[in-house]
Amino acid sequence: MALLEADTSLEAARPILELAAQYLSSTRAGEGPVSTWHSAEVIADRLSETLPRRSRPLVDVARRLSKLLLDDVNRLAHPMYIGHQVSAPLPAAVWTDALISAYNQSMAVREMSPSFTPLEQQVVEWMTDLVGWDSRAGGTMTSGGTEATFTALLAARSRAIPDVWRTGVGVQPPVLVCGEHAHYAVMRAAGEMGLGVRHVVTVPSADHRLSVPLLRKTLAELRTAGTRVMAVVATAGCTATGTFDDLNAVADACEEFADANGPLWLHVDAAHGGAAMLSPTHAARIAGIARARSVAWDPHKTLLLPLAAGLLLMREEHDLEAAFSQKAPYLFNPNDDARAWDIGPRSFQCSRRADVVKLWVAFERYGADALAALYDRLCRMATTLHTLLTGHAQFVPLHVPESNILCFAWNPPEADVTDRDALTDALRERYNRSGRGWITATTLDGRRVLRVTVMNARTDVAHIEALVAGLEAEAAYVLKHHR
Repeated sequence: MALLEADTSLEAARPILELAAQYLSSTRAGEGPVSTWHSAEVIADRLSETLPRRSRPLVDVARRLSKLLLDDVNRLAHPMYIGHQVSAPLPAAVWTDALISAYNQSMAVREMSPSFTPLEQQVVEWMTDLVGWDSRAGGTMTSGGTEATFTALLAARSRAIPDVWRTGVGVQPPVLVCGEHAHYAVMRAAGEMGLGVRHVVTVPSADHRLSVPLLRKTLAELRTAGTRVMAVVATAGCTATGTFDDLNAVADACEEFADANGPLWLHVDAAHGGAAMLSPTHAARIAGIARARSVAWDPHKTLLLPLAAGLLLMREEHDLEAAFSQKAPYLFNPNDDARAWDIGPRSFQCSRRADVVKLWVAFERYGADALAALYDRLCRMATTLHTLLTGHAQFVPLHVPESNILCFAWNPPEADVTDRDALTDALRERYNRSGRGWITATTLDGRRVLRVTVMNARTDVAHIEALVAGLEAEAAYVLKHHR
């Protein structure tokens, strides 16, 4: 007990907090390696030891943490990290994480989180207002877009199969319809819900977005075959390219092929692109989102919050409640009017942190206009890279960026076409291991390509130029030594 009390002061916390502050400060100048060149085996060997049985001073724990682990992290706050869709988080939200952990409120029922459950409902109301919905709307925080999409599709399943909680999906469940570039969360949800992935109908894309003519053709064929459609999933900011589907056109198709329940359920996966709703510059890309029945959005992506902070927004909040037709009287008492504030009946999770506080603090500290300007900046850096690569002798941009993501191909003239996939992977690995920066790769239209996602407010034009120069230098080495 004495040890616990000793750790409660700000002075006791200082060694840990200083590690975070030093990290943010040391990455500001963009110096030093962005990631590690050590293998997982090297790090695992370093950590190999027996379970600690005796206590250590917290200052020693912080020292060991720094020595054993922190030198080999991905430095997302380094402006040359231009990799996956994980943010260099907003400082105010970083410090808020410690507060959330200290208070440790559990968000399932209001009595376990007296102030933060109303806060979540207020923040959700801000978000549904952004979408363009009225007071019937609602939603919940989630761990991310995968959970948000899964929960939305659970609600769609309850609409399509009203007795699903008692009888299951049956031998002829309805199908899900999505584009070929939809996030894997759709397939995962189909498997988890018992529909089976063979009941996901994938529509080909045109210019990396859902082809609406082919969507209409698919829906017509399904209707002719007597196959029920549980939901249509559109994407606002797809993972591979950041491209936005034409939401109004998809919504039109959902209305045209309405069934006995009305227009087909339209779920919009805006996990990456939802921040466009804040931006006058980019809002047109997400036009029609108010016609969706459900929307997934991850503020821990393009609003740069620390993990985890996802959102599921519903045009009709009662749809969300229908997704969880479950009795748990030790928590949820349907006869208690106060339980209207409870989040548990509308959420897949029960034990859940008050991550909404991070989102509220971000809006309070920076304001929606500044966050919109920050989103615009991230997108502008992707456009800058597109401009630099246009006409480049070896690197070819594969699409005009619609957000903060750009895919580009490496086409060295002297290399055989059949070697390009292996060369691309080798270049990416060498560039990342060099410490110059960090980018990703993906498979697009059947070939391996390089991909960047700008998720750091510190990344500016000089860093984009350094990326191109670094890739050029490492490309020359790869070509010379590749066998």
